Amino acid sequence: MTCRRGFIVWGVSVAFAALIFVAAARAQNTQIQGVINGRSGPTMTVQTGAGTVTVLLTSDTQAEEVEGLFHARRKELALTALEPGLSVQVSGSYNSQNQLVADTVKFKGSSLSTATDIQAGVTPVEQQAQQQQQQIQQQQQQLAQQNAQLQAEQRQQEQEAAAIAANKAAIAAVNKRFGELGDYNIWDEVTVYFGNGKVTIDPQYLPKLQALAEKAITVKGYVIQVQGYASKVGSAALNQRLSQERATNVVDYLEQQCNIPLTNMLAPGAMGTSKQVDSDATAEGQAENRRVVVRVLQNKGIAGT
Repeated sequence: MTCRRGFIVWGVSVAFAALIFVAAARAQNTQIQGVINGRSGPTMTVQTGAGTVTVLLTSDTQAEEVEGLFHARRKELALTALEPGLSVQVSGSYNSQNQLVADTVKFKGSSLSTATDIQAGVTPVEQQAQQQQQQIQQQQQQLAQQNAQLQAEQRQQEQEAAAIAANKAAIAAVNKRFGELGDYNIWDEVTVYFGNGKVTIDPQYLPKLQALAEKAITVKGYVIQVQGYASKVGSAALNQRLSQERATNVVDYLEQQCNIPLTNMLAPGAMGTSKQVDSDATAEGQAENRRVVVRVLQNKGIAGT
């Protein structure tokens, strides 16, 4: 009885050891064959006839290019050769994450060439798609910039239109004020010309202004009228400002250097580009229009005329 029991125990032990051996051998000798259809970090997926297998590549994994009838010629390559589209034979064992840890990955050189050709075709398409996407983004940015620029230009045009309207109103008021001077006699008149964009009095006109002032003080009840003008070169707002500054500078000179009291001067008139005396189509005409006209006036009632 004891012998029989010992025999049974021995038989179970042998069977168990055989199962462990078979399982270990099977775990160590798993082999699949298929086509790589993806790479992600140290893993790649292989499409086999039975489904998709996740293969883990390690620093010990050997990639071998084999040729010949019995695969007698082998050449070790870097793992970077394992690219999508490559037909491979993978040997290894599964880990606890059900990944096939590859010991060797074998493939034919002809298969590698085919996979490389496939990738060469895929990569340009991806690059082209990226370039098209970048072009679309650039076009969208350009459109946004153009819209912003158009809005800025529109605001500027509105501001310029408002400034022009204000200038017209100011000129109309000045014209009305000077239009009421029909009751005055003109005793003397001097015209001061300015360079393009200039507002400073040219020294050659200073003696003429001095002479006008000396004559003015001999006239009973005199007033001095100063009107500034500009050519049509540049914007209306700019020319309005130039005409104002030119007239103001002449008034300042008459007061400060010629001792003409402000009580005897009318407010300087900024006439802008009104009352052009010559065509702005030529440089000579433009020069004629960039001027300040200074007049010594006396009320006709005081003069008795």
